[in-house]
Amino acid sequence: MKNVWVETAAMWMLAANCATDLVRAGDWPQWGGNDPGRNMVSSETRLPESFQLSGEALENVRWIVSLGSHIYGNPTVANGRVFVGTDDRHLSDDSRFHRTHGGMVWCLEEATGRMLWRLVVPERSANRLPAGALYGQQYNGTCSSAAVVGKRAFLVTSACEVVCLDVNGQADGNDGPFKDEARYMTGEDNPPVKLGPRDADIIWVCDMVEQFGVCPHDVASCSPLVDGRILYTETCNGVNKPHKTCLRPDAPSFIALDTKTGRLLASDTEGLGRTMWHCEWSSPSLGVVRGKKLVFFGGGDGICYAFEALTSVPDRPVHFKKVWQYDCVPPNYRQPEGKPFDYYIGDQRKKYSTNKNDGKFLGPSEIISTPVFHNGRVYVTIGQDPAHGRGRGLLHCIDASKTGDITQSGRVWTYDAIERTISSVAIADGLLYAVDLAGCVHCLNVRTGQPYWVYKTHEESWASPLVVDGKLFVKTSKRLHVLALGKEAKLLAEINIGSPSSPIAANGTLFVSSARSLYAVQKGAKLASPPAEP
Repeated sequence: MKNVWVETAAMWMLAANCATDLVRAGDWPQWGGNDPGRNMVSSETRLPESFQLSGEALENVRWIVSLGSHIYGNPTVANGRVFVGTDDRHLSDDSRFHRTHGGMVWCLEEATGRMLWRLVVPERSANRLPAGALYGQQYNGTCSSAAVVGKRAFLVTSACEVVCLDVNGQADGNDGPFKDEARYMTGEDNPPVKLGPRDADIIWVCDMVEQFGVCPHDVASCSPLVDGRILYTETCNGVNKPHKTCLRPDAPSFIALDTKTGRLLASDTEGLGRTMWHCEWSSPSLGVVRGKKLVFFGGGDGICYAFEALTSVPDRPVHFKKVWQYDCVPPNYRQPEGKPFDYYIGDQRKKYSTNKNDGKFLGPSEIISTPVFHNGRVYVTIGQDPAHGRGRGLLHCIDASKTGDITQSGRVWTYDAIERTISSVAIADGLLYAVDLAGCVHCLNVRTGQPYWVYKTHEESWASPLVVDGKLFVKTSKRLHVLALGKEAKLLAEINIGSPSSPIAANGTLFVSSARSLYAVQKGAKLASPPAEP
């Protein structure tokens, strides 16, 4: 069965053998698009509000690519290429590889969906992690969104590494300094493969486990932020299998790397390894406040932090200078009975759990969503790994101009009629849109936090909402819901395509995934009906 079904149209054919140093205006080059504040808003127009996925011809669908058994990575688009992370199910079509149970990164031609190259990420050897670690790399694949700048793409692999990749892959040769892709992609215990033009070209690798002593939990999931020569990322350091203690408490939680070399430039000194609930998974954002550039990240301890962004590349590693911190988890969430309690008490899989999965449970939450910076304020939600059950959430609006502990002084407003969520918000035309784990879509006045409406999808949602072309696209486990923007809830369409991955828009096209395939949705396109998904 073919991987890709293509509608050939000359007007959409782009050169696949070159990449410019500049990102095109309509691209979505990193998580949050062209906005370092990570606001999920696109300026694209003429997108269809619906598309057809069955029948003799697929309406408004340009191409479909079958990628893996599950897609957690959110796609990015730059310079005629689409980058997306998955698991390694498709290794069975390449006899060079043993099935690695790690992850993959795909680079596709934007116009057609044709595979240009892919990176195979083997499973990390268990003997490289301390006893008691819980790391489900083989179940999740690559979850990070690539940040693309010119001819380089940066992401966090499923093996808890930060990698820099050549966007041309091996098609234009094996650029250095990293030259061992042939062995890297087969894993430690297997012979190297013979590289081909459809293999990835690694420029450098920063192994956060080996270099910084990090011990990831469940999955490595952070989409790095690139600001010129500086790359910012959380490290995915986490707790042990019983969820009681961090195995590497002194490892950094937030770091900056040199995009040219992968060298460590800065790290935090917050000691989150001793206060975190679960893991460091949130992706950073950036904004200018009173003329000073700040970088924001959500901690696994439920605290949102702001650091001074680096203004130059230091000769040796430095520590970040903290500007403020804001505790997003109220005391009654942290200790609802006035005393510490077992982290697992709210886990629906445990017989002794007091969580009825009705969204009312009070208990600990960290920050998994991305803090969104917009017009001098930071908007951030709290939540938990969805496997740990639904519960009370909280959405915060923070004045980013304050300093110190600003839990009280920096609070502009809070909204508590929301459940736990791992979704980031989208802000447009004075309205804020947020989606919680229960699949409720909330529309608020961005200035005051006043709610205008709540739309219930009745389906679990992990994805962040997307605002584009006067529409709000909300992904759930079962469907893509399309709503009109504005102070009244209005459903425009529902499409039967569900997965945890967030939709994005670039160059007149909506990119949206099912559990196993990525779709390029374009108004007026018509694709001959493909076979059912495997």
